Amino acid sequence: MPGMPRKALQSPKHPALRRIGARIRDLRQRQGLSQEALADLAGIGRSYMSGIERGVRNCSALHLVRLAKALRVRVGDLVPD
Repeated sequence: MPGMPRKALQSPKHPALRRIGARIRDLRQRQGLSQEALADLAGIGRSYMSGIERGVRNCSALHLVRLAKALRVRVGDLVPD
C-alpha cells in the first residue's frame, strides 16, 4: 500500500500470533540460540523470524514444522494454550 508507513503494516494481527511468537522466543532463549541461529537452523529468513516472534507474521504450517524441528520440540509445543 503506497503511502502507508511501514510500521502500520506490521502491527500485530491477532493475539494468537503474539502468543505463538512469545512461545517461540521463550524456547529459543532457553536453548541459548540467537534469532539468527534459529532462523538458519529452520531455513527461515532472519527478518521473517523476527516478525514471527513479534507476532506480525502469520507463519505457515510448514514454518511451524521447521521451527519445531530446529528447536527439537513438537509442533504443538509452539502453540500455547
